[in-house]
Amino acid sequence: MPDQSTGCNNAKGKGSTGNGSVSWWHLSLIGVGCTIGTGYFLGSAIGIRYAGPSIVFSFMLAAIGTYIVYNLLAKMTAEDPQEGSFCYYAAKAFGKWAGFSCGWNYWSSNILIMGSQLTALAILSQFWFPKIPLWIFATVYAILSLLIVLLGNNGFDKAEDLFAIIKTSAILMFILIAALALFGVIDGNGELPEFSMRQNDLLPQGMNGLWSSLIYAFYAYGGIEVIGLMAMQLKDKKEAPKAGNVMLIILTFIYVASLTMAVLLISLNAFNDKESPFVTALSMYHLPFFPHVFNGAIIIAGFSALTAALFGVTNLLVTLAKDGDAPKIFEKKLRKPKDLPLPSLGLAATGLIASVVTALLLPGKVYEYLTTAAGILLLYNWAFIILSAFKILRQKRSGIILGIMGLILLLSAVTGTIMEKSIRFGFYISMMLVALIALVTFFMNKKWKKEQRGKMSPS
Repeated sequence: MPDQSTGCNNAKGKGSTGNGSVSWWHLSLIGVGCTIGTGYFLGSAIGIRYAGPSIVFSFMLAAIGTYIVYNLLAKMTAEDPQEGSFCYYAAKAFGKWAGFSCGWNYWSSNILIMGSQLTALAILSQFWFPKIPLWIFATVYAILSLLIVLLGNNGFDKAEDLFAIIKTSAILMFILIAALALFGVIDGNGELPEFSMRQNDLLPQGMNGLWSSLIYAFYAYGGIEVIGLMAMQLKDKKEAPKAGNVMLIILTFIYVASLTMAVLLISLNAFNDKESPFVTALSMYHLPFFPHVFNGAIIIAGFSALTAALFGVTNLLVTLAKDGDAPKIFEKKLRKPKDLPLPSLGLAATGLIASVVTALLLPGKVYEYLTTAAGILLLYNWAFIILSAFKILRQKRSGIILGIMGLILLLSAVTGTIMEKSIRFGFYISMMLVALIALVTFFMNKKWKKEQRGKMSPS
């Protein structure tokens, strides 16, 4: 799951021409650490269930789509450096309505991402305490996250780098141990599953399974637009594309290598969405320490992502209010604790409460629904990035073709959720939120046009 700790800050802000302090390779490493999240550690199990070994191809296709999106965003950043990122570029390309809807779509996707993270943490905690209901764990993590935000723990931000290292180290540890298991260095309780390149083995549910798994592959790369925001901190803004390319190469290698190891180590029937596929893959081997260490590492890192996302969503709504894209009440802050945006935090907390209630009512499907809906909303913003680039950048025919290819991949991931009945409800949730945002945008746009005519009319 993406660690999206920042939002469309200063979406209509002034350009930034100052020099940053981050080198391109440092941004690449930050991007890798921030992007790997619980969505990958747990969500990939759902993708394996639908696609089988071909989940590897889903992640390769998603890497291509992600590359296209980031490359265009990085080019816009290099040409016109802005603090506001993709929301600013959407407004620049299509008008105020696009920036408004982009900002609220991003806020909504982050609320769903928080819900997905919260549920993932609860599911992972059931690894040790299977009899405790999902909603109880979700409630505990939600309260702890809110307390950290309320206390204004400044040291928490400094710990983010450490948590990123923990996540990355966990998956690299799996790749190393899995390689040793495949080569027979580590003994297991059973034989390796037979595998061939026949279609039934590669695509156990046919092309529909591969299609449905695309959303979970894209979701694992989620957060790339946040790295686009961080590109403003580069010493040389023109190195943003290079930073993104290196980051994606590293991410794709880690994802593809670990998933290939997982599907080779154990039968596909053994995977389930109640535990990480990497824990499942090594369950037949004499490694009593691994499941507990790996699970604990994911929970620590996942909780940091949840809290960082709560910080980000809260601040995003404050920014939207300052820009006139949200009610002014969300701009207000309490002096004690230090500059606490209580109304904005309250609305974000409502989203967390809704996730807890959903976990109570739909404990079996809540993670799939929230992850699917969050992934779809994320891809809507990615589509905004591509469409904005079409209008803002002067591109050669090859660049336009690449952008169209990116839109096709995004559309494929979204429509794939319709093909699978068990995750289709997540598609409906995303459609409901998009329709609501579109309706509000329509009325706001009429208001803006009326105000504009009033300014233009003679006094």
